[in-house]
Amino acid sequence: MLIAVTSTNGTDVDQHFGHTESFSIYSYNNCNPELIKEIAVEKYSVDDPNHPFDLPRFATVANQLIDCKVLVTKKIGDKPKQELTKLGITTVISSETIPAALKVAHDAICVGDCDEGKKINSCSCSSPKEVKPITF
Repeated sequence: MLIAVTSTNGTDVDQHFGHTESFSIYSYNNCNPELIKEIAVEKYSVDDPNHPFDLPRFATVANQLIDCKVLVTKKIGDKPKQELTKLGITTVISSETIPAALKVAHDAICVGDCDEGKKINSCSCSSPKEVKPITF
């Protein structure tokens, strides 16, 4: 499974979804995390706490995460979270270290049992996600 993380330092989940200018994408298959890429994006936020939802701007960011099953972030607005859910991306709020947050993210959506890197029963860790990008 692919998990997107917002982090300013590569160690902790410490970035708001709307303020991030890059996402760290981790592969978390069979309970073993591996950083596979960094995705640079134009930040979603316009630094106005009362800004309306901007679908084209959001789509530019969200379509970069379309292969991910989970987003781990320190904070996210209600509307972006709802829209990510529609795309099949579960949002996990965390301010933990990245390894701890990845485990929480995995456990939030895993439908089977994983034990120390061994796939048991029907864990969804390696099941592909159906991809449907945002169009407007």
